Amino acid sequence: MSRIGKQPVLIPDKVKVDIKQTTVRVEGPKGKVEKTFAPVVSIEVVDKKVIVKPIETTRFANAMYGTARSIIAGMVKGVTAGYAKDLEIQGVGFKANLKGKQLDLALGYSHPILMDVPDGIKITVTDGTKLKVEGCDKQLVGAVTAEIRGYYPPEPYKGKGVRIVGERVRRKEGKTVA
Repeated sequence: MSRIGKQPVLIPDKVKVDIKQTTVRVEGPKGKVEKTFAPVVSIEVVDKKVIVKPIETTRFANAMYGTARSIIAGMVKGVTAGYAKDLEIQGVGFKANLKGKQLDLALGYSHPILMDVPDGIKITVTDGTKLKVEGCDKQLVGAVTAEIRGYYPPEPYKGKGVRIVGERVRRKEGKTVA
């Protein structure tokens, strides 16, 4: 049995939680998030608390009810405080611009990389090399951050590329002339 799953999720005053079978919709000051869970868990709101319980006694149901509780807690945190990830671009001539709902990345390729910013995500570019990805859905913020980083991951020899702030890139020594 999950120890995390047994704890109820407290609902703050400005947050509204709506549950239809296994679909949970959370609305708050930062936005709204909706997720559907496996039908092996029951989710209900009692006294400004969300309570998740397994319906079956299978191993999958026991695993899913802790996971569902954790995701719902993340949804509540996302609509109240939000999630953010910072990215940093390193390399000569490497930069980013925001053109409406498109992110324009110049990463040393022969062509610019144009990425459409999904709904619910806000990207801020400062100094042309620092990006901040913000949103109320933790999974979407992480996915967009990973997609941007994936266009040019930091390479180990010169350290050029797109990196998450705080990420440690292991550097390698170049070839030596004998």
